[in-house]
Amino acid sequence: MALKTIWSWDAEKDFESVIEYLEENWTEKEVRNFIRKTNALIKQIEKYPYQYKSSSFHEIRKAVITKHNSLIYHVNEQTEQIELYSFWDNRKDPSKFNY
Repeated sequence: MALKTIWSWDAEKDFESVIEYLEENWTEKEVRNFIRKTNALIKQIEKYPYQYKSSSFHEIRKAVITKHNSLIYHVNEQTEQIELYSFWDNRKDPSKFNY
């Protein structure tokens, strides 16, 4: 049984920022590929939520979408939901990773 996914406000804003960056600096093909990869990853997480390694901080998990972007999420067993927290730019300083 697949879990339901909910997006946080931060995740929505981060996703929009990535899309805006791609639209300004890359082609429509790259935008579509990123959206496709993100949707496929979310569907995979809904089916297999524990496949990605969790951090020591409240069981937060990080799934790589592309070499530049990762999805930060949490599996809420009580509500049976995947909670998307944010999209992380893998080029950022790892010490600034709050999860």
